[in-house]
Amino acid sequence: PLCEFMSVIKSGAKLTAPLGCLVSRQKHTLPDLPYDYGALEPHINAEIMQLHHSKHHATYVNNLNVTEEKYKEALAKGDVTAQVSLQPALKFNGGGHINHTIFWTNLSPNGGGEPKGELMEAIKRDFGSFANFKEKLTAVSVGVQGSGWGWLGYNKEQGRLQIAACANQDPLQGTTGLIPLLGIDVWEHAYYLQYKNVRPDYLKAIWNVINWENVSSRYSTSKK
Repeated sequence: PLCEFMSVIKSGAKLTAPLGCLVSRQKHTLPDLPYDYGALEPHINAEIMQLHHSKHHATYVNNLNVTEEKYKEALAKGDVTAQVSLQPALKFNGGGHINHTIFWTNLSPNGGGEPKGELMEAIKRDFGSFANFKEKLTAVSVGVQGSGWGWLGYNKEQGRLQIAACANQDPLQGTTGLIPLLGIDVWEHAYYLQYKNVRPDYLKAIWNVINWENVSSRYSTSKK
């Protein structure tokens, strides 16, 4: 059976795997994109997508595997100091892998427009209108200092949608408890080649490729 840490990518549940799991774990792999690198043009160009996926995301995956190997060795030796020292790398690379795995599916060449059904009803209930929601998530994403992410998440305890920002590659659920539905990457590598330092232009464009079917599906699953 796959380890709990592997299921993090779908659930975002925990970043720390049970001890027995790391002994016989499977290596993480770079997921394929569900579309071509140039499919999101003109909103996100092919060069950005290729570098972002095949270089940046691939690096997180490789470093996560290396870190887990070191963590496994530290566990075997009972070296708690080494385990603790590896936690930042586990969080950063594990978070990078989790976040980007969600991000690619949140985008689609057939995206844009507005969501339908129960997700739209929840957005209206929790934000007043879709326009209000869009404005708030954009503002939170623009306002991230340095590198990070803007998120729409589901608060399972309160049964409502929430907007949050995460620094660097901090995974939403592992750091806030919110279940990730829609993530907007505002690291410069996500937009700089095309939009330079004008992050608001990138954020305006990305709404044209948001895959609302994927976000709606995540919302339905999160409520179960």
